[in-house]
Amino acid sequence: MSGEGMRYDAADIEVLEGLTAVRKRPGMYVGSTGERGLHELVFAVVSQAVNEVLAQGAGRIDVTLLPDGGVRVTDDAPAAAFGDGGGPGLEVRLTTLYAGSEPGDRHSVYVGHFNLGLVVATALSSRLTAEVRREGVRWVQEYARGVALAPPSAVASTARTGKTITFWPDTEIFETTRCSFAVLAERFRQVAFLNRGLEISLTDERPAGQPRLERLCYPGGVRDFVAALDAAAGGSLHPEIIAFEREDPRMAGTMEIAFQWGGRDAQGVRGFVNGRATREGGTHVEGFRDGVTAAVTAYAHKRGLPTVTDTGPIGDRIGRSLVAVVSVNLDRPEYLGAIRGLLGNTEVRACVAEAVHHHLGAWFEEHPERAEAVVGKIVRTPV
Repeated sequence: MSGEGMRYDAADIEVLEGLTAVRKRPGMYVGSTGERGLHELVFAVVSQAVNEVLAQGAGRIDVTLLPDGGVRVTDDAPAAAFGDGGGPGLEVRLTTLYAGSEPGDRHSVYVGHFNLGLVVATALSSRLTAEVRREGVRWVQEYARGVALAPPSAVASTARTGKTITFWPDTEIFETTRCSFAVLAERFRQVAFLNRGLEISLTDERPAGQPRLERLCYPGGVRDFVAALDAAAGGSLHPEIIAFEREDPRMAGTMEIAFQWGGRDAQGVRGFVNGRATREGGTHVEGFRDGVTAAVTAYAHKRGLPTVTDTGPIGDRIGRSLVAVVSVNLDRPEYLGAIRGLLGNTEVRACVAEAVHHHLGAWFEEHPERAEAVVGKIVRTPV
């Protein structure tokens, strides 16, 4: 092809803005137009609700899969983010890209991989109805494929607070509009484990005459998470869970960690950053392993058990026998790679390692018989 036929100039540039950009390139905003993208659409709405509920310390979110393919998400947050009066603020949050995204610090919870707020639901739904209950007034606005059918209107008085977003994923965009109850329940369960005081219910009204319901609330936080993982693995020989929380200004964030030596099929170490699973691990998981290795090595040396130099690297054996959840919340998380599956903040590793070494070392001293059994098993396990 000649250069003449390949000319490209300003006239060929297509500028996409706002909701048009989302509808034109949905994969950029929810990952795909398949089932994964459909679930990301749900997570975007739930994420907004989770962050607003947690801003008040605790609360409840109800997610319902409707018989006609719609999804309804209701929360009891004060709806302060929608501004005085509720009306104008509602339209901004539903139509302005990034206006509804979370603040991006340690107080943010990411339910999905993206962070774009309610606007993706407005753009990628054939219909959406938003209701905000604030300052004694119930505001409602409806959209069709990203276009407002009317301005927000105050339709009634109410004593309740919160909001309800009901949306129907667009069949012109998504390859399927049928959400998986199991996928949603698993992710909401993780979010509930990682955020004490949060209650999430998931109801499936699609099966005729037999709706399914799961209520998810875990006052014990990651301690409950480890207990559930251990139960799924067949139960632990050492059932006591070691758990702690710590804030460390050196990493500009907090950590919440729980672990125990597991049963027949130990689940290993699961890492989370601001509620998002880091399936490739990262510095928080490396720091956890460093801390356990240091505590085990120090105890083995003190008790005259075989040490690292005698039997090979202890760190290689730890993941085989542990059930652990390592959750950090950071003001400025840094990831290696585009999918945010690997945490890169270098200072996190030392902070987590120090905290784990301290707490596990103290536990060893307080439980000498269990410590002998645990450490002895680790140092004697073949590499």
